[in-house]
Parts: sequence; structure tokens; C-alpha cells
Amino acid sequence: MTATLSAAEARRMTLGAQGFSRRRPGTVSSRHLHRAMERMGVLQIDSVNVFARSHYLPVFARLGEYDGAQFDRAFFSSSSRYVEYLAHEAAFVPAGDWALWRFRMDDFRRKWEGDAGSWLNANGRTLAWVLDELRERGPLRPADLRDDAPRERGGWWDWDEVKMALEHLWRLGDVAVAGRRGFERSYALAEHVIPAEALAREVTRDAAIRELVLRAARAYGVAAEADIADYHRIRDRAAVRRAIEDLTDAGELAPVVVRGWERGGKQVPAWMHTAAALPRRIDGAALLTPFDPVVWFRDRALRVFDLDYRIEIYVPAEKRRYGYYSLPVLVGDRIVARVDLKADRAASALLVQSAWWEPQSRASDAVQIAGELLRAASWQGLERISVSGWGDAAEPIAQALHGGVVDVERHRHPRE
Repeated sequence: MTATLSAAEARRMTLGAQGFSRRRPGTVSSRHLHRAMERMGVLQIDSVNVFARSHYLPVFARLGEYDGAQFDRAFFSSSSRYVEYLAHEAAFVPAGDWALWRFRMDDFRRKWEGDAGSWLNANGRTLAWVLDELRERGPLRPADLRDDAPRERGGWWDWDEVKMALEHLWRLGDVAVAGRRGFERSYALAEHVIPAEALAREVTRDAAIRELVLRAARAYGVAAEADIADYHRIRDRAAVRRAIEDLTDAGELAPVVVRGWERGGKQVPAWMHTAAALPRRIDGAALLTPFDPVVWFRDRALRVFDLDYRIEIYVPAEKRRYGYYSLPVLVGDRIVARVDLKADRAASALLVQSAWWEPQSRASDAVQIAGELLRAASWQGLERISVSGWGDAAEPIAQALHGGVVDVERHRHPRE
């Protein structure tokens, strides 16, 4: 008999799978970072730094305040157990899983080599030179290659070519990211970064997709087929369906009906990981980056949390509805608001540029949001919080912040 879950139960199951049912530790250790990563499986990287870079935020959402340098040592160092690849978008993944992505690398190679007009086929000389340099010199930044690039015959090389060569070779799996200085990548031959055992491991396409489907289902707790496919951006939906059927037959997944999960008047088929737990409740609050696995698939965010989200970075300022880079705010098992945050480091202030309620909000949520903003300011070493008047949640949040441990000020947003 197919199990039935309410929409609220499905939300709690997802949040539990993602680690939100656990109490935040008093002191965050490397072990906590690795456990959070195990639950997510992949951690998307993003360069936007208006408040904090996106990849730092999922850890803060789950664990609370922690040392950013500790994160850098765990994820960016040359000795890291993680490596970057296109596992969702550009993301951290365990280095030992390199072989799971070989089917994606092979897809890139097949596509580009089969296209006579591709950049890969038109720039073999550039690619060979880059590989030779990495082979002879070890890890290099793009700038290192640019400075030593050949210049004969009027200069066949330019800055765009070095970036394109490295990005193509990275997607093909010939090159891996060896670390970062600040936010700038260094690259090396894959065999200089990936453990030999992981590099030599053979995984068939079907086996890799089956494993990634299983991991996506485990990371979500309960999910629709589209959710599972999107978690690792697997575009071969037929392969995803085969993997779901196989895992269901094997007892790893079980079909489930989630009340309220409908599309076009029809029930959306869903599956739950058979080891998924259903927490009795989810406590606390968290600021979510738009690239947190909880909300990064917009169709799922709308279906599960009633969150209709659009990133407005590329929307002209005068046309933005919510702000430049608004963060969904989780309270309990509901996404109750979105806040557009900016770190004014020169003034040591956290600026709440806008704040808006979501349909699931309650009047009491402002207090928990205020508490999370105080923690966010402390985490980033900011001494003050300033709240604009833009948004229907701005005033209640500003009032809730009064009496906090940092000074609370008000400022005007150009949209007011």
C-alpha cells in the first residue's frame, strides 16, 4: 500500500534529511562541517559577495556561527577531501566521487569532439600548450599561464583563450581545480589532484546515475522525479526513471502520495528514501542562500514551501520586486520571509535592504528572524544592524531587533 504524507510532513522530512532537525553545536568543528556536507552531498559555489559568498551560507544555516577560515581549510586547500565539478552547477563534491562524474565528462567530450565547429576542435594547439604547462609546472592560476603565453606571429593567444582552455579541460576531466587563492582558482592535471584510487575507478553510466539518484533521494527525504533529476542536473530523464524503478524494486525507495503536491490538477508522483526520518517538529530559524539545496530547484520550492522565487541580480534596480539578492528565511518548517542583506564592512553594519513576508508567515516570526539576523551580524563580525523601510516585514523585524546585542539603526532604501 502506498504511504501518504501531508505537505507539512513532506517539508519536515526534507528539512530533517538536510540536517535542520539537529540542534546546532555550540562550537563548530571540522567534523561538523564534513557531516553537513555528507547530508547535502554537493555544495554549490557562487561568487556573489554582497553579504557572504553563497557556499558559506548553507553551513551557517545548519550549524550557526563558525570560522570562515575553517571552511577554507576544509574545502579550498590543496589537501582538501573535496574537489570542484559541475555536480549541480559548479560545486564541491567529495574527491573520491570523481568517477561518478565521468559520464558527464564523457558527454562533454562526445558533444564537442563531434561538432566540427566547436571551440575544442578549433583550438587544439591552445589546449595542448595548456596541458604541457600544467604537466611541467604543476598547479597554475590562469594569470600564471597568461603571463607566459606564446606571443609569436602576432600573438595567437589572448586572455579569453586561457580561460576557455582551462574551463573546457576541467569539464572534460583532464584538469581539476587544485585550490583557490581568495576566489581565484588554480588548476592542475587531474592526476595531480584526484586520489589515484578514485581516478582509476571505473563506474558505468547507468551505475553512476543510479548512485546519484539514490543520493538525491536521500538528501531530500521525499521527492518527485524532477526534484531528483535536478539535484545533480541529470538531463537524461529516461535514465533517472530507470534508476528510480530499480531502487524501488531494491527497497531503497518507496512510492508515496504527498497531499497538496499537484500539477495541472493531477497528483505529482513522489518517492521517499526508505531510511528517511519524519521529525516531529523543526525548531529555530535559518537564512537560506538561493543556492541552498532546500530551495535551489524553483519548481520544488514552490511546491514544497509555497516559495515563488526569482533571483533579481540581473533585473534592473527599478524593476526589482524584492531586492538584489534576497535570502529566503526558514522558521520551523516554513519559509516565512525573504530578506535582502548587504554587509557594509567599512561601517561594520549589516544592512537589511528589504524584508518581505511570505504566505506561510505568522506574526510571531519576526522575533526569530531578528535573532537570526543578530547571529548573522555576529558571524560576519559586524557591530550594527540597519533596517530600511522597504518591504512589509521591515517594520516588524526592526521592532523585534530592538533590545538585541547590537545597535539597531534605520536607513532609507532608494526604492522607498
